[in-house]
Amino acid sequence: MVRPANPNGAELVVEHVSRTYEGGAQVLDDVSFRLAPGELGLLTGRSGAGKSTLLNLIAALDEPDSGRIEVDGVPVSDLPDKARYRREVVGFIFQLHHLIGAMTAAENVQIPLLPTGVPQEERADRAREALIEVGMVERGDHLPAQLSGGERQRVAVARALINGPRLLLADEPTASLDEQSAVELLDLLGELSTVHGRTVLLVSHDPAAPARATRLLGLRDGRLEVDEPTAGGLSQAPPRAADG
Repeated sequence: MVRPANPNGAELVVEHVSRTYEGGAQVLDDVSFRLAPGELGLLTGRSGAGKSTLLNLIAALDEPDSGRIEVDGVPVSDLPDKARYRREVVGFIFQLHHLIGAMTAAENVQIPLLPTGVPQEERADRAREALIEVGMVERGDHLPAQLSGGERQRVAVARALINGPRLLLADEPTASLDEQSAVELLDLLGELSTVHGRTVLLVSHDPAAPARATRLLGLRDGRLEVDEPTAGGLSQAPPRAADG
């Protein structure tokens, strides 16, 4: 199992990764980059550029045809228990929150812990800690229908954090949000990297996203055409508009 070189953030190394699907369509072609612990990498590219395929490879949901992906120095393809890796090392944040409507925010956050045998009291404590981290602890007893879109997505982030992942994979998490909620969620992801030290790989076309990133990654037709560090991160993000 992957061992943490950093207690909060993982080092991600992608080296010469290629992936061709059945039928001969090459989705990724010799992609290489590195994210240091605590970096927020912004991955962009048109539909079909290979962004989702790359996330699936990093999450060990698929395997490359060539090249390798390492997390904290361990090749992902060699992991004997990939489900455990996804449970303990990687956190997923999707475009849609996928919350269960009949469960409170706190109960939704606890869902990843249910198969692990963690006692109910500990589950509740860890859910509370995760909700504190995303600024939603006061809404923990609310149902999803009682929350705004931005609040529901924050609960989804808390759910992704419940197992203490060191690598967060976020796939267009602001696409269904209004502008202000999107900015607040991007600020949260920036805080998770710059303040809490988690490594984040964010797929987004949100115009506010680059200011929160420490590295820009651009895919085009399966090839990585942009790999640039930025002076960004949360400290460089433009201030939020004042309420009212």
